[in-house]
Amino acid sequence: MSRYDAIVIGAGAGGGIVAYTLAEAGARVLLLERGRHQNFETTGRDHLRNHRLAQYGHNTGPDLVGNPRVFVGLDGIPEIVPPHHHAYSNNAMVEGGGTLVYGGQAWRFPPRDFKMASTYGVPEGSSLADWPISYEDLEPFYEWAEHAIGVSGSDPAPEMPDRSAYPMPALPQTPKGQILEEAAKRLGWGTQRVPLLINSVPRDDRAGCIHCQHCVGFACPVDAKNGTQNTVIPKAVATGRCEVTTEAMVLRVEHFRHRATGVVYSHGDEVHVADADKVYVCGGAVETARLLLNSGIGNGQVGRNLQAHYYSSTMAIMPEPVWNGVGPGASIATLKFTHGNEGLVGGGMLADDFIVLPIVFAKWHRPPDVPTWGIEHKNWMRYAYPRFVSVMGPIQDIPNAEARVTVDPYVKDHLGVPVARLSGTTHPETVRVTDFMNQKGREWLEAAGAERIWNSAPSLRLSSGQHQAGTCRMGDDPESSVVDATGKVHGFENIYVGDASVHVTNGCLNPVLTVMATARRMALLSLT
Repeated sequence: MSRYDAIVIGAGAGGGIVAYTLAEAGARVLLLERGRHQNFETTGRDHLRNHRLAQYGHNTGPDLVGNPRVFVGLDGIPEIVPPHHHAYSNNAMVEGGGTLVYGGQAWRFPPRDFKMASTYGVPEGSSLADWPISYEDLEPFYEWAEHAIGVSGSDPAPEMPDRSAYPMPALPQTPKGQILEEAAKRLGWGTQRVPLLINSVPRDDRAGCIHCQHCVGFACPVDAKNGTQNTVIPKAVATGRCEVTTEAMVLRVEHFRHRATGVVYSHGDEVHVADADKVYVCGGAVETARLLLNSGIGNGQVGRNLQAHYYSSTMAIMPEPVWNGVGPGASIATLKFTHGNEGLVGGGMLADDFIVLPIVFAKWHRPPDVPTWGIEHKNWMRYAYPRFVSVMGPIQDIPNAEARVTVDPYVKDHLGVPVARLSGTTHPETVRVTDFMNQKGREWLEAAGAERIWNSAPSLRLSSGQHQAGTCRMGDDPESSVVDATGKVHGFENIYVGDASVHVTNGCLNPVLTVMATARRMALLSLT
């Protein structure tokens, strides 16, 4: 048995920052990560086995065998699904979590994202609520994350508050981005460059972006993509006070009365016990809820309000080629419709996409009248792929308390631990807003001169994918939340949650920078 000042469970966007913050302050920290330590060589570039397209598997954890989840569809029938199945809603389980393989869009949530219920009211059947903290509370932690992890970008859109400059200039504009920027000007829409957690210039002894075509779903070949695995976690280890153990599955958090005493975890073929003064759970919205439920920690709100992001996505073919093969690809965005859309609750962002792999284009972005194989399909690919432009972006999901994570009463993983069971749907307002944003995407592409435009209609479903959040929401009232405004679990003196589980709403933009900011804030407050 070992004893630490703090045990941090999960080495992703939140957990890596929590571990660094505590170690930097002098605490002796054990950072436990279920996945492996990986890099570019070990994740590879298999176009059919990655975290963008997991056709036959993925390139990080968990292992495909022995780690199921249960998904309950709209028909109420439970299905056991493996990690690469779309219904599994898998976050990358690896040191660094999703930050190893993400595209790295580094947005701050707009101020109104924190006050959705006050701004719009609460739609019937929803669990929409305000955060107990504001944009102003997080602003200094946003700025810290932008500099500590590393963001490249330019001036903010007119819809965002003024701010200090990013530490690195924006990555180069793309031909499709230039076309979209000019079209937005004709429409009178404000735009900004997409901020990215990618080195646009060499920084911290790591290279600048080499503009390859494999950002989303893959590790960076020159380590220019900034995640916790190559920034704060090495710095935490360098203090001499942070011990990182990978391939360590926490089975339960031990507690007595109102205090955690430590954790029980499996590593190799052995089960270990580690004691700690404080425990920080940072496993992602699904696995954090699962661990708390299996440990008997928290109230009846644990696992509720599961949300992620619906995406608006509108595709188009331009009259002339716009593809130049220069990555990462995402370069221009409009925030005009994030809020203030008449008759709607919230809104979303629209941006051009990262470079789309040819197989992803063929599978996900092909119009319904184009065959999936044969000479007509090949001709379409040859013509359309170089001319392809899409505008897409996350929608402000409206939460539903019945969209949730529970633990399955029958199915267990290879270690004998009850697995996560996902059920429910988002709120219908999310579907309405997605449809509205699809129309705005069409309007933008029409102004850009596209010769053909298409998208698909959204439908009601569970929203629980790569931006999963909400299952341990933050709030002042234990009747409607799991943690307080500092991230401490209601009813417990020394258990904290440091990932997107605490998000009351998940914003109208990519949430990783908010995960990092809230993790930094929570860790510092836990030291006082």
